[in-house]
Amino acid sequence: MNTLSLALRNLLRNRRRSVATLSAMMLGGISVLLFGGYVQNIIDGLQTGYVRAGGHLQLQHRDYLLYGSGDPTAYGIADYGRVIAIIEHDPVLAPLLTVVTPTLEFGGIAGNFAAGVSRTVFASGVVIADQNRMQEWNDYGFLGSPETLALTGTAPDAAVIGTGVARILRLCGPLHVADCPQPAAAAVAEGRPMPQDVALLAAVDTAPEDSAARADTGAGPPPHLELLAATTGGAPNVARLSVVKAESLGVKEADDAFIGLHLPEAQRLIYGRARPQVTAIALQLHHTSQIPLARQRLAELFKTSLRDDPLAAHDFGTLNPYYGQTVGMFDAIFGFIAVLIGAIVLFTVGNTMNAAVVERTVEIGTLRAIGLRRAGIRRLFVCEGLLLGLCGSLLGVGGALLLAALVNHSGLTWTPPGRITPVHLNVRVWGELSMLGGTAAGLTAVAVCSAWWPARRAAKLEVVEALRHV
Repeated sequence: MNTLSLALRNLLRNRRRSVATLSAMMLGGISVLLFGGYVQNIIDGLQTGYVRAGGHLQLQHRDYLLYGSGDPTAYGIADYGRVIAIIEHDPVLAPLLTVVTPTLEFGGIAGNFAAGVSRTVFASGVVIADQNRMQEWNDYGFLGSPETLALTGTAPDAAVIGTGVARILRLCGPLHVADCPQPAAAAVAEGRPMPQDVALLAAVDTAPEDSAARADTGAGPPPHLELLAATTGGAPNVARLSVVKAESLGVKEADDAFIGLHLPEAQRLIYGRARPQVTAIALQLHHTSQIPLARQRLAELFKTSLRDDPLAAHDFGTLNPYYGQTVGMFDAIFGFIAVLIGAIVLFTVGNTMNAAVVERTVEIGTLRAIGLRRAGIRRLFVCEGLLLGLCGSLLGVGGALLLAALVNHSGLTWTPPGRITPVHLNVRVWGELSMLGGTAAGLTAVAVCSAWWPARRAAKLEVVEALRHV
């Protein structure tokens, strides 16, 4: 305690230099924490988007991830209803789950025969009610109400397409898509009838009792497109879909290829009158931290009640490599900035301690002359560095919390990667205990290390030479 008291009094002797050193440390801490909070918000936002769209985990055929995109019908889950029932009634998994829902994804060719255009697409058949419930997941407290899918309450043959698909298939006008340029050479055969063979394929699985449900009740008929896909037997099949909306997904590749439709319609297109299957079963949990427990339990089920089903469980990070790449990139940037700030603090505190040693050389000689050992001199200067580190860290943490609160309540918005709508700018500093503690501990450790070398130099001074110093 006596050493700490002397160290504090020595720091107060030159207030201007101490304040300048503390200011540098405070600004460094604020910079690290604000950037870390901004990065954490981006990562949490990406995770929220992936979890809302596809859940925390997906059960798939064990070979679907490797080969399923080329032949989804060969790697489907046949008895998916039984699998879902086992999962929903499992005593370990049931308390962890919020939604369990099947999905069917496949590739095909979408065409607008009236305009004479077509393109390859990626279609996704989902249960709309389950997907709307998945949109409510908000474990990180993002502002705003959950989105409702455009297919909610639509006819069984309704579909949603990407804005790129609408542009390519010449459906921007009927769907009221803004900023949708048309080709300079309008070689579009308007009013061209659908080829007879395609028309017959589209009518194969259309039951008479569905006509009332498929009728459009709006002010005018919605635009249609024809979706061609291969059935389980390899034969072509066509579904005529009513397009209710064109949505921008934020990624051009997805906009140019996405079609969303109801799961029964997707199954009818791929499996016809055969037994329907799905390509994945999405599991959404209450918290992301529950993924290891859920995977462990699923591994046990794969060996017992689900041993006859060739299934594998993949988390959202495995299914979306972009998430891991983004986290790795920001971790590298954050590490670089932390090292840069640490170097600045290192030289700042070191310069302060060196100046203190030069100014107090005679005092050091006097202390040594009255019996203070070399270790006591080192301890005195290291304690000064420790006090600078603690004070600078506390000021940095307090300043970062204050500035983060001001930013979070400023109402600023920005559009993150992969999103089409602006979101509130949020800097996640409050509650990030590991980041706060790590930054404070790092700054304190750097300050102590910076003070050690000047303290060692001061302790090695000869008593006579120190007393003669002018």
